[in-house]
Amino acid sequence: MDAGDTPVDDAFERVFASGKPQRVGSFRYLIDDDRWEWSDDVARMHGYAPGTVRPTTDLLLKHKHPEDRAHVAAMLGALQRNGEPFSSRHRIIDTHGTVRPVVVIGDRLLDERGRVIGTAGFYLDLSDAYDDEVRHSVDEAVSALAHHRAVIEQAKGMLMAVYGIPADRAFEILAWRSQESNVKLRTLAEQLVRDVTTGLDAPATLRTAFDHLLMTAHERIPSPRQPAGPVTDSAAEARTPPSD
Repeated sequence: MDAGDTPVDDAFERVFASGKPQRVGSFRYLIDDDRWEWSDDVARMHGYAPGTVRPTTDLLLKHKHPEDRAHVAAMLGALQRNGEPFSSRHRIIDTHGTVRPVVVIGDRLLDERGRVIGTAGFYLDLSDAYDDEVRHSVDEAVSALAHHRAVIEQAKGMLMAVYGIPADRAFEILAWRSQESNVKLRTLAEQLVRDVTTGLDAPATLRTAFDHLLMTAHERIPSPRQPAGPVTDSAAEARTPPSD
């Protein structure tokens, strides 16, 4: 698991150190098996006695507030398709009909080959007021996770541009290098982004080609009545208004 010394772990420890661990519980989700694992505290948040329920994705969504359900379902879809961590602020409704605002903080769960197999983290029940220290820990963790995901996306984009590959293949390359070098995925991504943005001297021909793509990108966006495809010079000229 790509989790040692992560913001998730740090925030989890700080929340427990606040003296109110009954409002915190851990979870884990495995994509291939579509299997959720809840700690006793997370089960209680949803209104179940420990050991009396086997959580599923359907059950998870049934407990989401109707106004938050689509948002959470979209996140679960991104998790299942792309291995994105399940992190969110939303509301759940327990078995007694009580609405509970919660924050869910999760990080990627990786196998020994660096492949994303799920997500793991914790729930924090915000039903009662919680102190500034806990709030700061949670906000810090959410911010740090957003940064980590952003830098990984940047590194993926660089690989996609250089090698002409889709996003999932770019992520597989990063995960492979992480495993081979025994360096955390986000640390490797941060270094790659740093190297490319500060130390890569791209050939003038590459920059010229990219300049052209940037300045003409709007010309290749299909209209509702026009199929997607490259814009030819003649088509571009046809849309150019005549000069005086």
